[in-house]
Amino acid sequence: MPLITAARAYLVDLEVETVRTDALQTFVKQETLFVEIDTDDGLTGTGYSYTIGTGGRATLSMLRDHLIPLLPGLDAASTETVWRTLFLHTKATTVGVITALALAAVDTAIWDLKSRREGLPLWQVAGGHRPEVPLYDTEGGWLQLSVDELVRGAAASRDAGWRGVKVKIGKPDPHEDLERLVAVRSVIGPGMDLMVDANQSLTSADAIRRAHILEPVDLFWIEEPLPAEDVAGHERLAAATPTPIAVGESIYSVGQFREYLQRGAAGIVQVDVARIGGITPWLKVAHLAEAFNVEVCPHFLMELHVSLTAAVPNGRYVEHIPQLRAITTNRIEIRDGVAVAPTAPGLGIEWDPDAVDDRRVA
Repeated sequence: MPLITAARAYLVDLEVETVRTDALQTFVKQETLFVEIDTDDGLTGTGYSYTIGTGGRATLSMLRDHLIPLLPGLDAASTETVWRTLFLHTKATTVGVITALALAAVDTAIWDLKSRREGLPLWQVAGGHRPEVPLYDTEGGWLQLSVDELVRGAAASRDAGWRGVKVKIGKPDPHEDLERLVAVRSVIGPGMDLMVDANQSLTSADAIRRAHILEPVDLFWIEEPLPAEDVAGHERLAAATPTPIAVGESIYSVGQFREYLQRGAAGIVQVDVARIGGITPWLKVAHLAEAFNVEVCPHFLMELHVSLTAAVPNGRYVEHIPQLRAITTNRIEIRDGVAVAPTAPGLGIEWDPDAVDDRRVA
């Protein structure tokens, strides 16, 4: 068995590729946590996690003070054992975002090692359902964009052959949201999926009202309409509208997803590798969703999620938000509106060590 001999963690500040504003915040920077793990069979696995502007140093402290010291001597091939050992050691701070982000940085490194050792790409090691998945675009739909800018972005996505576009909502007047969406729908036509994202900005009553106001544009889903802890509110909303409700980017445990699914409060699962605590629990959420006949369309991290979405039979979409191009030497392959899973062993992300080092802050 390959034993872990050493591990290290560090923090990189990554600039945003474009201005991104939603109903509650502006994406200022990506604080990116890296973990590197060495094993006695001569391999090194690299994993990562992220926060949007805050919490990076707190997560790094969790890694350095509590998780990294536990790794030497563990069997790197036993993904479940490694994850469970770290999870139980941090039980006092779970379920919580800082712990989940720290666990994810380690767990993705373990899966990188696993894939490299087996000589297979991640999408095959994690399930191997199919080598490619459809893309939808978020980059052309941010809240600060004008109607004309939204229309240009939607037209570009249509011309590129992508299967859907997502637009941020949360304007003070819901009819302004509708006006923006009508303009986008008129450009993409009925053949493309149109999604919206409220980023947890609405009240329960407002969400129900807006869902009805927006019905004429035939939405594929309404994403994060309410605060993630309001499961009952999502349940009421799901019962009040035929539009599927999408949740997941702000949920940090398998058990929380189970509650949403059992109560019929989620029609689309958007589990995020970093926020759920790694690939190990991500796959459990995906299979749980499959048991409820619900599709998975993960949040962000397209460079990693393309492989995981391809791995499972209920993976429906990959979200297009490029964010790693400044520190990687490869790009996600896009062909005829679909994202192609990397074929190289490991996570499929080729890091640029010099670019990473230039942005290292801790």
